[in-house]
Amino acid sequence: MPNLLLIRGLGHSGSTILDLALGSHPQIVGLGEAARLLAVPAPGEELRAPAQLRRTGVGSLRQTRRCSCGELAVDCPVWGPMLEWLPGHDDQSLARKMGQLLSSLERHQCRGGAPLSWVVDSFQSDRTLTSGHPLPPELGDCQIRVLFLVRDLRSWVHSTCRRSGRNPWRALARWWRENQRIEAHLRRSGIPFLQLGYEELALAPEAALRLISGWLELDFHSAMLAPGQHSGSHVLSGNRLRHDPARIARIHYDGAWLSTRSLPVALAPLLPGVSAMNQRLVYSNGLLI
Repeated sequence: MPNLLLIRGLGHSGSTILDLALGSHPQIVGLGEAARLLAVPAPGEELRAPAQLRRTGVGSLRQTRRCSCGELAVDCPVWGPMLEWLPGHDDQSLARKMGQLLSSLERHQCRGGAPLSWVVDSFQSDRTLTSGHPLPPELGDCQIRVLFLVRDLRSWVHSTCRRSGRNPWRALARWWRENQRIEAHLRRSGIPFLQLGYEELALAPEAALRLISGWLELDFHSAMLAPGQHSGSHVLSGNRLRHDPARIARIHYDGAWLSTRSLPVALAPLLPGVSAMNQRLVYSNGLLI
């Protein structure tokens, strides 16, 4: 069974492009928000993609949505069979479903015939699979590791408010509160995790991907720098940029926040606790020095 790499953190922090970049490695397959697709849809989520993809028939989402591999969901070699299996097994735990998904990939042929070492799940909201050791027996003897991905507070607040119209002070407080919770949760879990800043990934992609590759005990491959051309991922749920060839051709940085006049963005570096946390979570690997 391949090992499981979980990308965790706040949403809109770069997990989709990282998933696609990692999936460009010949021994890694990215599956996007796999845990979201596997989990039982909550009440009120009947119209969302995970619930809709469980349905069959002409015109169903399974017949119209494309995976990042280029195939329709129903024809995807990874998700097609899994979506058939899911509805009859929704009484099972998320860990058991993930174990089934990993087992189905044991015979997956990577490019060049390389053995599959890691499968990536980038559903950042999930905490079930990082609940701690011992690992659920349904996951067999696979390793679980976590990439804790954090975007610079100023960039995240600007992006969040531009997209949703949220009050920037509330967004700043959410960044502070949620990242504290995630970090504490990961430390309690005992699961090995690597702290990575989105800015480190976007501004020094080769250095960041070399760091991740070494941590996963794999060689670095330059194809990871051009995910749009080389990714072998099967992302069915995640940021829509996966279908935008221009945006996934290479990893690039969105520096729109640099020209904003938002007071919270401007004052963030002057708040000692906030500034120190931002520096520690986003720039601790020294990749931008």
